[in-house]
Amino acid sequence: MSGGTDRTTGGAVGDAAGSGPVSLFIGGAWVEPGRGHYEVVNPATEEVVGLAPDASPDQAREAARAAREAFPTWSRTRPEDRAAVLDRAAALIARDADAHARLARAESGATAATARGMQVAVAAARFRRYARGALEPVERALPPQPTPAGPMGPASLVGALAVRRPVGVVACVTSYNNPWANPAGKIAPALAMGNTVVVKPAPQDPLSVYALARALEEAGAPPGTVNVVTGSGGPDGPDTGEALVASPDVDMVSFTGSTAVGRRIGEVCGRDVKRQLMELGGKGAALVFDDADLDAAVRGIGTTFSFYSGQICTAPTRVLAQRGIHDRLVERLAAYAARLPGGDPADPGTVVGPVISAAHRDRIEAYVELGREEGARVAAGGERPPYAKGFHVAPTLLTGCTSGMRVVREEIFGPVVVVVPFDGEEEAVALANDSEYGLIDYVWSGDVARAWRVAGLLRSGGVGVNTVARNMEAPFGGFRRSGVGRDVGSYALYAYSEFQAVMWPGGGNGG
Repeated sequence: MSGGTDRTTGGAVGDAAGSGPVSLFIGGAWVEPGRGHYEVVNPATEEVVGLAPDASPDQAREAARAAREAFPTWSRTRPEDRAAVLDRAAALIARDADAHARLARAESGATAATARGMQVAVAAARFRRYARGALEPVERALPPQPTPAGPMGPASLVGALAVRRPVGVVACVTSYNNPWANPAGKIAPALAMGNTVVVKPAPQDPLSVYALARALEEAGAPPGTVNVVTGSGGPDGPDTGEALVASPDVDMVSFTGSTAVGRRIGEVCGRDVKRQLMELGGKGAALVFDDADLDAAVRGIGTTFSFYSGQICTAPTRVLAQRGIHDRLVERLAAYAARLPGGDPADPGTVVGPVISAAHRDRIEAYVELGREEGARVAAGGERPPYAKGFHVAPTLLTGCTSGMRVVREEIFGPVVVVVPFDGEEEAVALANDSEYGLIDYVWSGDVARAWRVAGLLRSGGVGVNTVARNMEAPFGGFRRSGVGRDVGSYALYAYSEFQAVMWPGGGNGG
């Protein structure tokens, strides 16, 4: 393997303000990147957080080979031993939670509370969950089946087991909006099932994933079990990710990100019929009926303005308001958006931090202007906040919208909510389903029977009834262009495994 064993991690572990270079993690060694390093920028201060390694395509393929070499041993490791590694990783993440949270806040722009509670703490919880998951049964006995005499042999009773086996090498390509919980949600169940992984973090905030790799290394993950490569995302950067996805050593790709990139990954995977788990875009519809608790609806919808500054695919960004409560709902949402404290995410009082980059801020602002051109009215926000530095977007509410507007149909991925009125239940369902996305929708109604009925008509992978909270054992994934497959809870263990049927004569006792 090229490179050396440079274990330099600079600011990626202990000091979020550090600027030391980080190395690639391949085959258990810290390897110098083929293309040097690039700067990771703090979205709030516009200062350099650290230097991330820029891998060459050959190094991405090298990481996949390292994972392939490690697979036979790791896949045959006792489940109890895999569980112990994951448990130790969870403890190590929790041990260094303060430093990890500072780093996550600095490179992703998440608020202090979100970085600690929804990123680092969730990552540790996911490793603990899949330490238990490694011990879940993988065999299911099937009823014996009588087989009559024929060309295949004499009459017999055939017993069978359905057994889940690891897929092999998994390429985990992760999103920028949660640099701890999202990678952990892929790495932990994949390792629990006996797979090995290569992680390709988003270029904007990869340093946290290297800190996660250090925790796994310290926890005793064997060399090659976990590998991390990054690319700058510049003119030459995308070929690193494509080289990883296309590597003949990769058996499965688990991707979280935009539908456009997911489609490209699907094309590459399709050439070799590779397994895919895709969590893609979303444009969640929030159906608010006349009998809804408006305070609860406003609090739930308002998370679009505050949680990751709207950079989350599950956000209820498309509000469908029944006409009887439309004006009151708009008034309350506008007031809610206007009073949310914004600014520096390091300030404990900040609720709305910056978005990930200047380019993304400009994209969101262009959508707001497009909404104006399409005839929408800006009921809140719409102007850039007056902060000296940082990539900030004001929480924005667009009303007077119709289903044909691009701001209603396209994923903006920022703190922007659009409102479309409706008259009756049938129209509400039709409007909600008039989308190329289908990740999570929401229903607010005082009539539980109606809410349940409407939920069953919505073409989405999940429906929140009078809540935006999630059950972390429930299957997660989307319909249509919101993705392929399901994970979370035990469903993730299924996602990272293949069924094998084992059969024998003689019914249940093998004799």
